[in-house]
Amino acid sequence: MFYQRLTALDASFVQIEDGNVHMHVAAALLFEPGTLGKRGGGLSMERIRAYVESRLHFIPRYRQKLAYIPIEHHPVWIDDERFNLFYHVRHTALPHPGSERQLKRLCGRVMSQKLDMTKPPWEIWIVEGLSEGRFALIAKVHHCMVDGISGVDLLTVLLQPEPSEHVPRPEPWEARPAPTSQQLLVGEISRRAFLPFDAWQAAQQAFADPLAAFESARGAVTGVIELLGAGPASPTPINPEHIGPHRRFDWLRLPLSEIKIVKQQLGGTLNDVVLATVTGAMRSFLRSRGLSSAGMDFRAMIPVSIRERSERGALGNRVAQMLAALPVGEKSARRRLEKVAVTTQEMKHSHQIEATELMEQVGDWTATALLTQLVRITTARRPFNLVVTNVPGPPIPLYLLGARLVASFPMVPLYSNQALGIALFSYDRDLFWGISSDWDALPDVHNFVRALSTSFAELRRAARQR
Repeated sequence: MFYQRLTALDASFVQIEDGNVHMHVAAALLFEPGTLGKRGGGLSMERIRAYVESRLHFIPRYRQKLAYIPIEHHPVWIDDERFNLFYHVRHTALPHPGSERQLKRLCGRVMSQKLDMTKPPWEIWIVEGLSEGRFALIAKVHHCMVDGISGVDLLTVLLQPEPSEHVPRPEPWEARPAPTSQQLLVGEISRRAFLPFDAWQAAQQAFADPLAAFESARGAVTGVIELLGAGPASPTPINPEHIGPHRRFDWLRLPLSEIKIVKQQLGGTLNDVVLATVTGAMRSFLRSRGLSSAGMDFRAMIPVSIRERSERGALGNRVAQMLAALPVGEKSARRRLEKVAVTTQEMKHSHQIEATELMEQVGDWTATALLTQLVRITTARRPFNLVVTNVPGPPIPLYLLGARLVASFPMVPLYSNQALGIALFSYDRDLFWGISSDWDALPDVHNFVRALSTSFAELRRAARQR
């Protein structure tokens, strides 16, 4: 018998999902055909599926699905006895020669569809028909399985630093027996019986160093006040009362060398340059909607990895949430970057990370429904306007067998009253921006993408003048 209980944070991503809020992360990867292209056109899907199957033993979670503990309905992972690779690795095509715009529309449609939670919650769509023989891979995984950092680690399972024609023989696999409802209930009762012992151990550690324990507790409580005590951010067109189920997806590519020049000349970090670019773009976008950004309290939620080095490669979520006020009322691009740099420095001295960890521990110790309800209530209060997440990727080219990866645009899920989300991924020599949006609320999302280019150009000019 095998099962593994989800953490409170992972379980909350399952429970807050509804018909409009789809809690999957995704990415659109573009490849040169390399040796995967057939002489008469098309792709060798047989080799791609065989290769994916040969790598699954490195990520056993991808053969597991959810079951639920009776009464409290907390999810656990069990092996899928009916696992079917053909269901998860899908093949489609655009009318040749498929344009970039058509691929973006296809990505939006794929993002608009909820994952089937009765099966392992992931899909890979292989899309052929692009110009110059290129093809795309749309990877889609539920957030309860991965966060941004572990998702990057999983890419290394399929992508290698050197081209290769070798497809290993897949490791034998057999599903382990699933527990009965009674066994799940007994296991949960046993787990809860040990919680007082765990609490006693924590108390002993606190008695051993009471000053450190007091400072840690005070920091966590202070962080909770920082996160939950903040009033609502300013209302904007990207924050409707409720989003719909349909998505648009757009993207942008910027050279990392250009971003580093701005950082070197104007100061701050690479992430500060990203946030300053977002700030200038949002200022311009709001003006295009006839709104003034003067005096606006505009905030971004920035997920921060708290994954230890020893945890790299492990599935599940190890992220904290940080709130950052963006100076959308500032006219000067240089001043915007300076203000953002001050804000991010202040974030490092806040206690928001300790607060996130405390709320997760409370969820694990009590009922996950408490954490889920807290997330719903907090989101409804609109403590932030959008999510901006930046994940560092490999600085070298990667290959899917003999096909070279040339671009990777990430996608972030949208919460109930956030119609815009920004995810970034650095790879090789470029920074790739993935812009997710609600179909109805932001039909002009392409204007925001253009505003991103314009905003960065303003920073680049300021760096030249410096």
